Amino acid sequence: MQSIPVDVARLGIVMCVVPPEPRVNRDTGEVRKDREGNPTWTVGLAVRQKDGRRADVIDVTVSGEPAVISEGARVDVVDLVATSWEIDGRKGTSFRAAAVHVAGAAPAARGKAAGGDRA
Repeated sequence: MQSIPVDVARLGIVMCVVPPEPRVNRDTGEVRKDREGNPTWTVGLAVRQKDGRRADVIDVTVSGEPAVISEGARVDVVDLVATSWEIDGRKGTSFRAAAVHVAGAAPAARGKAAGGDRA
C-alpha cells in the first residue's frame, strides 16, 4: 500500500456531512484501534473542488476522539493522506488525517493518544 499526502489547500471547501463516530469492527462491534492502541474515529466529509461544481464525499479516519464537529460545519483537515488498497479483488482508497476540526478554530491541545502534535 502506498500512502500519498494530499494537498488540502487545493481541495476548496470541506464540510462535515457525517459527524465523528467510532470506527467499529463489523464482526465484534469493538472499536477499532490504530497501531499505537488508540481508538479510531471516522468523519464523513464533502469535498468540493476549488474551481468546480463537483463534490465528493470521503470518510476520513482519525486516531483518538476528534473535536466536536456538527453536520454542515466547514472543517480544516490536518495532514491528510490517501492510501490505495486491494483486498480479495476489491480496490479502493482510504483516507487518514492527523486531525479534523471546525474551520478557523485552533485545534484543542491534544495528547499523543488523540493524534498529538507533529513536529
